[in-house]
Amino acid sequence: MILTLPTFQNKVDYWPGLIATYRPYLPVTDATPIVTLHEGNTPLIPVPTIAAQIGRQVEVFVKYDGLNPTGSFKDRGMTLAVSKAKESGSKAVICASTGNTSAAAAAYARRAGLHAFVIIPDGYVAMGKLAQALLYGAEVIAIQGNFDEALEIVRQVSEAYPVTLVNSVNPYRLEGQKTAAFEIVDTLGDAPDWLCIPVGNAGNITAYWRGFCQYHQHKRCQRRPQMMGFQAAGASPIVSGQIVECPETVATAIRIGNPANWEGAIAAQQDSGGKFTAVTDAEILAAYRMLAADEGIFCEPASAASVAGVLKIKEDVPTQATVVCVLTGNGLKDPEIALQQKTKRFYQGVAPDLDLVAQIMGLSH
Repeated sequence: MILTLPTFQNKVDYWPGLIATYRPYLPVTDATPIVTLHEGNTPLIPVPTIAAQIGRQVEVFVKYDGLNPTGSFKDRGMTLAVSKAKESGSKAVICASTGNTSAAAAAYARRAGLHAFVIIPDGYVAMGKLAQALLYGAEVIAIQGNFDEALEIVRQVSEAYPVTLVNSVNPYRLEGQKTAAFEIVDTLGDAPDWLCIPVGNAGNITAYWRGFCQYHQHKRCQRRPQMMGFQAAGASPIVSGQIVECPETVATAIRIGNPANWEGAIAAQQDSGGKFTAVTDAEILAAYRMLAADEGIFCEPASAASVAGVLKIKEDVPTQATVVCVLTGNGLKDPEIALQQKTKRFYQGVAPDLDLVAQIMGLSH
């Protein structure tokens, strides 16, 4: 018997990645070499248990960007940043990172045939993210300092040496990240009433607002959402209005005390009539567990800040509103935090005995 493999009718029968899909809205030309892992097209998932806690016929969705190729939203910006770096003739890229940026930069640099250098705060990067960067082949330098100090170093390196900086201060990063707003509108048919998003270095909230505004200008949506940004209480410089010298939070991806895109984030919040709110680690972890246990969605702790935030200010959500909460990363990025959560459902050291196993399962003859 001869098996016949299925064939595509043409080359656009599969998702081609963000740059190919949204080319008219992006700063690329025919001379731009497209470096892609076919990122984007991540699902918008309804979360009825979250909506039920808010009530008032509110619809709540999560934009699960943890299903990008390296497990976070950073892939959106990196496909464009690395494509433009390669176009410019660059041979190497560099970034500071709390984890997700390093994984994305390393993967896309490898895809492009470029060298990747990553500077991280020693001891403050989740093992899942560090493992990615190392296996993708990046040169990883762990400094005795925080993210803000790491970012200052990479800025200096990129100014003094022929190495392209691919943190969100690179304008192409935000251009790529704005495509998530396009996808939300393309799925819903319009922009949501609220867009709830974790805020660390503040590039993503800036990028989302840019995307919604651009689609609105092109009449692809009738409205623009209110931008609701949520910071961890121990790392909430925008909420407090001052730099946090020693930020601390279990949500390592947003453990940043001096956001590089502070001004852009404030502009997005003010122009949209939105708000910034701080959420505690306890609130973040409660939302993190709720998403997994009630909705089957495993995100990294920082991602859950958006859900923790909307639940914290649920009385402010308009009746019959459509709310989208951004989940920026996959839960597998930080398995240590998951294993630290108290659960009664993990039974260790159990003998391989049918009756004993059945008893634990609550079964009886």
